[in-house]
Amino acid sequence: MTVGPDAGPDAVSAVAEFVAVMRRLRAECPWKQAQTHRSLVRYLLEETYETVDAIDAGEVSGDWSHLAEELGDVLLQVVFHAVIAEERGDFDLADVAEGITAKMRRRNPHVFAADSTSGETALDADAVNEIWQHVKATERLDKLDGRGIDAGLPSALPALLYADKVLERLAREGEPADVDPAAEDIGERLLALVAESRAAGVDPEQALRDVVRKRL
Repeated sequence: MTVGPDAGPDAVSAVAEFVAVMRRLRAECPWKQAQTHRSLVRYLLEETYETVDAIDAGEVSGDWSHLAEELGDVLLQVVFHAVIAEERGDFDLADVAEGITAKMRRRNPHVFAADSTSGETALDADAVNEIWQHVKATERLDKLDGRGIDAGLPSALPALLYADKVLERLAREGEPADVDPAAEDIGERLLALVAESRAAGVDPEQALRDVVRKRL
């Protein structure tokens, strides 16, 4: 696996040791041996939401130690899936890392392009996001070859987040969302609220979670 110059040797050796631990567990632990990509889905979802909880808690308390623990549990899921795939001959953790590294280089040309020193580094966050979204949209069109507006969106996304993603794609393609805020149908009203959230620059999923937490 190729590692960038900013990665410390401790991090590299720690990850390598963890991969070795997972390989041994797959070889010697009956429960680990029985797991598949599909059987691990529930744990990946649980650990993801627990990580979100840790972030929310850290914002309040200023103590981020719990986030480190939860990120370790997410890393467990990543490595677990990679080791299973390695055994099947599909891919390994090196392929995962190399794939995401290549994606980051493609989607951040303002940093990695040969002419990135020509002034593009002065771009603000909004401009950088536009570059990211443009490259991402191009990749999506290349992969999906004209399929529907929601093609490639995970079906398991929370409904508010799914609606937000669809509205984002519609806006980028210049298509109206065609939402009636006064509609009696609950789904239409929820979609209207998501559209309102987007216009205000608010993450609807996070906003609802924050308000609910205040009620507890």
